[in-house]
Amino acid sequence: MPLARSMSMTSLNGLLQCEDEDLPVEDLLLFEISWEVTNKVGGIYTVIQTKAKTTADEWGENYFLIGPYFEQNVKTQVEFSEPPNPAVKKAMDTMKSQGCQVFFGRWLIEGSPYVLLFDIGSAAWNLDKWKGEFWEVSNIGIPFHDREANDAVIFGSLTAWFLKELSCQFDDKPNIIAHFHEWQAGVGLILSRSQKLPVATIFTTHATLLGRYLCAASIDFYNNLDQFDIDKEAGERQIYHRYCMERASVHCAHVFTTVSQITATEAEHMLKKSPDVVTPNGLNIKKFSAMHEFQNLHSMYKARIQEFIRGHFYGHLDFDLDKTLFFFIAGRYEFSNKGADMFLEALSRLNFLLRVHKTDVTVIVFFIMPAKTNNFNVETLKGQAVRKQLWTMNHLVKLAVCFLCRGEIPDLNKILDRDDISIMKRAIFSTQRHSLPPVTTHNMIDDSNDPILNTIRRIGLFNNRTDRVKVILHPEFLSSTSPLLPLDYEEFVRGCHLGVFPSYYEPWGYTPAECTVMGIPSVTTNLSGFGCFMQEHVADPEAYGIYIVDRRFRSPDESCNQLTQFLYGFCQQNRRQRIIQRNRTERLSDLLDWKYLGRVSQLTPSSCFCPWQTEGFRFPRPSSVPPSPSASQHSSPHHSEAEDEDDDERYDEDEEAERDRQNIKSPFSIGALPQGKKKQHGEYRN
Repeated sequence: MPLARSMSMTSLNGLLQCEDEDLPVEDLLLFEISWEVTNKVGGIYTVIQTKAKTTADEWGENYFLIGPYFEQNVKTQVEFSEPPNPAVKKAMDTMKSQGCQVFFGRWLIEGSPYVLLFDIGSAAWNLDKWKGEFWEVSNIGIPFHDREANDAVIFGSLTAWFLKELSCQFDDKPNIIAHFHEWQAGVGLILSRSQKLPVATIFTTHATLLGRYLCAASIDFYNNLDQFDIDKEAGERQIYHRYCMERASVHCAHVFTTVSQITATEAEHMLKKSPDVVTPNGLNIKKFSAMHEFQNLHSMYKARIQEFIRGHFYGHLDFDLDKTLFFFIAGRYEFSNKGADMFLEALSRLNFLLRVHKTDVTVIVFFIMPAKTNNFNVETLKGQAVRKQLWTMNHLVKLAVCFLCRGEIPDLNKILDRDDISIMKRAIFSTQRHSLPPVTTHNMIDDSNDPILNTIRRIGLFNNRTDRVKVILHPEFLSSTSPLLPLDYEEFVRGCHLGVFPSYYEPWGYTPAECTVMGIPSVTTNLSGFGCFMQEHVADPEAYGIYIVDRRFRSPDESCNQLTQFLYGFCQQNRRQRIIQRNRTERLSDLLDWKYLGRVSQLTPSSCFCPWQTEGFRFPRPSSVPPSPSASQHSSPHHSEAEDEDDDERYDEDEEAERDRQNIKSPFSIGALPQGKKKQHGEYRN
């Protein structure tokens, strides 16, 4: 997909029009500039990495990524080479001759795009000079103690310098397109515009700086968007200079884009400009596809998680693992922004419902959120050791099976000797436990002030035998080399039943999107870009395993009750219903494919300021789902088996799959982005 996932070739020619003639596509050079090129910091890295192949396929040798040089990243990610484009090589040589270290090669990801990396340290001696030049063109002063902002000035100055050297070789023909991501890259855009370089510029904000800060402070954000004194709020948080860099980039760019409609509304108030284009984030579906084996992969990785559970709950494993559901939440440790506060409260209410209705379903919830730790919890390590010790006794069972296969009744005296009996007794004694299974797998450095642990203490979810909801905090990113839970994140997600992401601030939301492409149902909100996208384009998201909590127009308590009902309704599904739902969820993955989002490039009109939208497209309700508001939920916790049989009779996997394949081919509609959409009042802070 060209450029920013939505700008078409003809649109870009509108920006690059020279007199009355459009430039041939093969003459255009596309540069994508970000601090996260080969440098993983957050979600922008995922955006650039996943769309690289689609963009490289369309732009070929004319697509380049620009980022900072960090040796520890480059060693394993970049293969150095000489630039094939003589103009790029000449511009690099000019910069090298003046003391700047510039590196070129291929980024070793799918698509193998070209990367141009600037060594920030080699040019740091120019910092004071460049800060002065930046002040002259923008009146934005950068404090000496803000290293990130100072690095942004160096990176932006190097970018503008490179674009100037490059554009000089084209006799002022506008052959260059530069797409800047976030405020760290914005200095290059501001300087390019101030120098009047013949470069078409696009700026994408993935989240506003001030919006993230305000939401983290538990401020009633969405209900007061038009009430904030922006300058005052930014100044109080000591980010005024960063905010000015972001806002200047937005207003200097030829085209301003953002990733979701909810962020577009935010940008209109925080940055005082409405985006020209809303460009939803996608994924490289091939990376996550399992060639129709995702149901088998779910069973395989679920069994791996069950092994961990056997060890973690040794001595308290009085629940049926075949009737146990695995829920999880993952992401940065932002307690309120990511909705962990509401999730825990909903789990407390879910635990009450499951106990009152005496259900035999157990829910085990994982919190995968990195925090400061000392080491693994000793009790957790002991649990896995006990499990492995019991597993070594498998040879006794296998020996008994051999006797049975020969048609003989096994003689225990021949199978078990005195040592075996001693081992068995020792194993039985080792499973005796006088404490509850731990709620965290690691020793937290400051557990008395940890918000998740404090909330667990308040609501009393301590993994008691009577609790139907168990909680496990894993304050570290998952790894296949871990001695506790040896699974990569993708494998873990495939083994779970439901991802829960009730975020308050989530400009897009890659975690529920990744669940979707792996066929795992998820919970999101109408304050996340992903939730709004699904709500707009899927007629019945719940039937497809996308549960959307209303955190914008309901009070916190009402939203928490809605989340609780979603979780409880999911617990009431039988295995057959969960399989059907996973099939439907996986089919939605095509909606999130970069290639699918890129098809709009063939439909966009030639005017670069006529953005695309998809208001006319709605993924219909599955044909087997009855046309009622509660189609995806049971009306009561004790629904009849006859209802399940009726559902099974209505469901035809092949027929539904074929209809969905046809629906996904429906074209987008074209139209202008609604400007100045009036904010709806009566919204609650969640």
